[in-house]
Amino acid sequence: MLTTLKEVLARAREGQYCVGAFDVVEDVMTRAVLETAERLRAPVILMLLEPDLETDNDNGWVYQAGLIKAAAKHHRIPIVMHLDHANDLGLILRALDWGFTSVMIDGSQLPFDENVALTKAAVDLAGPYRASVEGELGHVGGMDLADKERAENVLTEPDEVKRFVEQTGVDALAVSIGTAHGVYQAEPALDIERLKQLNDASPVPLALHGGSGTPNNQVRDAVRNGICKLNIYTDERLALFRGVQKAAKIERNDPLPRDVFGTIKGELADMVEEKIKLLFSVGKAW
Repeated sequence: MLTTLKEVLARAREGQYCVGAFDVVEDVMTRAVLETAERLRAPVILMLLEPDLETDNDNGWVYQAGLIKAAAKHHRIPIVMHLDHANDLGLILRALDWGFTSVMIDGSQLPFDENVALTKAAVDLAGPYRASVEGELGHVGGMDLADKERAENVLTEPDEVKRFVEQTGVDALAVSIGTAHGVYQAEPALDIERLKQLNDASPVPLALHGGSGTPNNQVRDAVRNGICKLNIYTDERLALFRGVQKAAKIERNDPLPRDVFGTIKGELADMVEEKIKLLFSVGKAW
């Protein structure tokens, strides 16, 4: 069943667990995430990115957003359909028209007042749709999707959090405490003391981006100290590639599609199960 980010994260904050947020592309990823979450009775957030949606002839919207909306009616767990990392209000509005229950507006590289203005505009757009909005304060750096450019982290300042939330009306806030997008060049060291201050200051649940590759003990510490949403994409891509490598070893010259896709889906499902268990969200579906 589709629900909002606000409802899912409010329950997570109260219950002191975290909900996995997985970027999905194509049906094998969507199916692996949803079937695993249902088996573990865990709420889940399915995220979609602009490059996978804005394709020729609207195929990205039809095949990706359309698939999630249809599949969500079949599953008996809370599912959030979330637009990830948008910085354009036109894209936000298009996602809302397509039935997204949550959107993320990323003004994290803008000055504070400009970030507030952009985020508030997204909240105003989402209001009539009863959709949730996630903003970002501070900036989670790392590699871009093309793996060509690297951005530096800007840690979130605790004294800005309450003001940002109150001025924008966001339902969730992504913060920067030391994670990064992409594959880590060195093991990160999350600033848990800063996270405690951010959580104390924030009226809304906190999200952490760049969750892939972060050591499990640090992830658990982050969840125990206020992180309610963890974004995962790089670990999915690594699992996807492992599945492709296994499929390439199939000896049959004309392998059945279920065997080829089955190896990929199996690697993805194992990774998703590991993350759901790590985040203490097993059995938290309602």
